[in-house]
Amino acid sequence: MPRPRKWRRVGYIPDVKVFGPLNVDNANNDIVTLNVEELESIRLMDLEGLDQVACAEKMGIARSTFQRIYSETKSKIADSLVNGKVIKIEGGNYTLNICNIHCKNCGYSWEESYENITSDDMKCPKCGAEVELICCECNDSEFCGRCGRGRNRGMGRGLGNRRGRMMKK
Repeated sequence: MPRPRKWRRVGYIPDVKVFGPLNVDNANNDIVTLNVEELESIRLMDLEGLDQVACAEKMGIARSTFQRIYSETKSKIADSLVNGKVIKIEGGNYTLNICNIHCKNCGYSWEESYENITSDDMKCPKCGAEVELICCECNDSEFCGRCGRGRNRGMGRGLGNRRGRMMKK
């Protein structure tokens, strides 16, 4: 069984998702697709001026993985600029936050995307129990502020009033 792909933490979801040449009919142009984590690599490295190690830590990935993502992104942007192609930003394997979850039933701990934690059908991957799940970074009664996008993490966008919600089945 292949290893599951790691979530890439991003701190920005763009409002504008399509960019391209103004003087060319877009219907006939090729489209270059950037996923959200590729955009995040450009934002962290070029806009915020961080080095690769700091960027990788912010995204929760290895430095070599960050380097590969950043390199592929630069190639896509260069192709778009030189060849007059439209850039479309969509998809990817990203999350606004990653939490360490602990099952009270069997004691198993794992990492999960915040977006998945709020779903009502979440089960422990080890025992399959639909029991109360807690974030390891807070007390035993609720998800931490980190899960709820609190404590100055990220851009403050996203899942709004779902923070602090406890899951029980």
